[in-house]
Amino acid sequence: MKTTYLKGEHLRLRAVEPEDLDLLYTMENDPETWDVSNFNVPYSRYALRQYIENSQCDMYADRQLRLMIVHLEDEEVLGTLDITDFAPLHARGEVGISIRREFQGKGYATEALGLLCAYAFNFLHLKQLVAHIAVDNEASIRLFTSCGFAKCGVLKEWWRVGDCFKDVVLMQRLC
Repeated sequence: MKTTYLKGEHLRLRAVEPEDLDLLYTMENDPETWDVSNFNVPYSRYALRQYIENSQCDMYADRQLRLMIVHLEDEEVLGTLDITDFAPLHARGEVGISIRREFQGKGYATEALGLLCAYAFNFLHLKQLVAHIAVDNEASIRLFTSCGFAKCGVLKEWWRVGDCFKDVVLMQRLC
């Protein structure tokens, strides 16, 4: 039986397409999400277009993988899922996920993260995935815990948010 890693019950994961430019521009430039990521400056359409055009769609060449989360029923893009800081020698990467506000709380993040983990461990043969999550981001901590990640440390005052520094939970899932 053939295994389909990037397709689930309600959604599928796919590569970024040029048609995703406007949605990526909107998502990446939402300042309300900057406190849960390492981004704190806006991206231009030009920079995002260059990213899409220059991506080799090869995690070993790009040292990252970005996938779009797409609803099967209507092909609506629900969000993005990333593996960044890919270290081939150590067979690990860092996971990030962003679900558009109107689709949050419907189980899509859990399904998407589950698909990514299956793909990363069973097809890409990664040994581990990690995530950095602000200690007060209870929804994300629950999401990653439900997908088999475990807290393995706290990084004190790791992220600057405005005039404050936030502690970050380091979560890890081993193959």
